[in-house]
Amino acid sequence: MKNIGIDIRPLMSSARTGVGEYTYELLNAIFNLDKENQYFLFYNSYKDVSQNIPKWKQPNIHYIHTKWPNKLLNASIKIFGLPKIDKLIGHCDYFFSTNFNFTALSKNTKHILTIHDLSFEFFPNLFSFKRRLWHKIINPKKQCQKAEIILTPSQNTKRDLVEHYKIEPDKIKVIYPGVNCSTQIQTETDIQKKYNLPNHFILFLGTIEPRKNIVGLIEAFEIFCKENSFSNLNLVIAGHKGWNDKKIYQKAKSSPYKDKIKLIGPVEAKEKNTLYSISEVFVYPSFYEGFGFPVVEAMACGTPVITSNRSSLPEITENSAFLINPNRPSEISMAITKLIQDKKLQEHFK
Repeated sequence: MKNIGIDIRPLMSSARTGVGEYTYELLNAIFNLDKENQYFLFYNSYKDVSQNIPKWKQPNIHYIHTKWPNKLLNASIKIFGLPKIDKLIGHCDYFFSTNFNFTALSKNTKHILTIHDLSFEFFPNLFSFKRRLWHKIINPKKQCQKAEIILTPSQNTKRDLVEHYKIEPDKIKVIYPGVNCSTQIQTETDIQKKYNLPNHFILFLGTIEPRKNIVGLIEAFEIFCKENSFSNLNLVIAGHKGWNDKKIYQKAKSSPYKDKIKLIGPVEAKEKNTLYSISEVFVYPSFYEGFGFPVVEAMACGTPVITSNRSSLPEITENSAFLINPNRPSEISMAITKLIQDKKLQEHFK
């Protein structure tokens, strides 16, 4: 029996992004299988975030909640290397971080670290100054060098770590995340009424931020509408607001086809599968992804997918998606036209 500490700070937010989804689904699968090892789930928040933390009730799962102000905890770890998180727990054989964070551990505690991607290294202009500073302070390269084992969600991220950080390949393990394909809880009628959805639409779902190339998607949709004036197809954009999203909303508002573009905001986890299923095509033209959960989720729902021929996306789709150059809106538009008009092609990508 081992004592395993796990950093669940990615689960403190009410808006669960890709890292949060990864953390929850992975831990849920582990806890359903392992009844022997003892798990100590660590999170720190001065504010009460208990309503956001998943409630696992297995007897071998224990919650460790500290109430430091986050800035004070992070500064103390960075400057003094204290507190040792494994000491706050009591004793750990292993400590598992599901993402980069401020982490200090005793020498005898082995660190397992998940690296989702290195987008912040390759596309710093797609991150806020605050986020760039955060990455510089936590020093991801040093964390990778010190970790006992590194987990990545794709061969693409492993390759980036080896080439960019010079990490030994043998200590990097690729584990492809799974997706939740549970029965749809919301009916199509419920979803369409709640969000006032059109009958025919293409869908984007993800954080509303520059890295997702939503401006490029809107430009592609404008080309599609101009070339297919007879079409009753609409564009639905769903997701939480992100950094530097103002240009995206302005682009949608100023579009000559703004009446056919609908931004519906975030959707609940139980609604996603239904939303994927009732869309004609799912389009995800991101510039860079370590994995790309929405793409795999849409594929699992039988929805034809258009996505980028960049980073991990060709790897995870395995010839089951229509791949495009995200820098060419005309190419995205062409892909939409082909998938909408060609029923055989639709079936091929379902």
